[in-house]
Amino acid sequence: PPPHRIMKVSTTDQPAGVTTKRRLARMLTALRATSPAMKVELDHRTPWELLVATILSAQCTDQRVNQVTPNLFRRYQQPRDYASADPTELEALIRPTGFFKTKARNLIHCAKAVAGQFQGEVPDTMEALTTLPGVGRKTANVLLGNAFEKPAIVVDTHVKRVAGRLDLTRHTDPEKIEMDLQRLLPADQWTEGSQRLLLHGRYICLARTPKCQHCPIYADCHWKGKTAR
Repeated sequence: PPPHRIMKVSTTDQPAGVTTKRRLARMLTALRATSPAMKVELDHRTPWELLVATILSAQCTDQRVNQVTPNLFRRYQQPRDYASADPTELEALIRPTGFFKTKARNLIHCAKAVAGQFQGEVPDTMEALTTLPGVGRKTANVLLGNAFEKPAIVVDTHVKRVAGRLDLTRHTDPEKIEMDLQRLLPADQWTEGSQRLLLHGRYICLARTPKCQHCPIYADCHWKGKTAR
């Protein structure tokens, strides 16, 4: 089993099991056919850079983060560099990502924790990652799945929307959605499967104007709000 904690799944108020599992497997096969490559869209070279980029991505697009991080990563390279950073200078570099004061504070405190408690190495467990300032389950799962290749389900705003529309969950709480998707997918598909749902929500199943005419899983979508082809 995955080395990080797997939340126990409640059997109450859940979509139909076997049928939903088969439908999700079919949809993921269709998504793989239209987009074989699957990776996180935050540019990074190390687990620390991915952690920084993911913290910056809160309430911000990955595209905007990728515009900011080249200069940021040149100026600050290791956790100890961020730990001793001048807050005003750091804020100026990350300002385009929004909420820059809070993000700068989180980066500095997170860097101090990584440098001091983990000898400069980003930890690779859910329990340790979520002790870091500015790191919740979503950010931790991004790191676990993409930096450390451990089974992890990321539930962001896109996955939340898509999972609801596809009747993969009846919940709106991210942790409960994560539990539902854990139940529906084999562990070795957690990272890929959730990333495909995320990208599907980002580019096709948009919040206000979903591109149903381009949807490769249209036939398996049970959402009442989908537009006719």
